[in-house]
Amino acid sequence: MNWDIIQGKWDQLKGSVKEKWGDLTDDELTQISGQQDKLAGKLQEKYGWTKEKVDDEINGFFKDKS
Repeated sequence: MNWDIIQGKWDQLKGSVKEKWGDLTDDELTQISGQQDKLAGKLQEKYGWTKEKVDDEINGFFKDKS
C-alpha cells in the first residue's frame, strides 16, 4: 500500500473511511489527512485496539485502495 497515493486521494477516500470506522468525526478525518500514523492513533483512541489490531484493520481496508 502506497501512502503517498492514499494521501493524494484522501478527500475521495474519507467517505469510505467514515463508513468503515463510523466513530471518526469529519473533523478528525480532516486532521488525519491521509497520514497513516494519525489514522492509527485515532483508531486506537476510539476503539481501544492494540497497535497490531489497528495495523491489520488499516492494511486490510487500504489493500486495494492505493
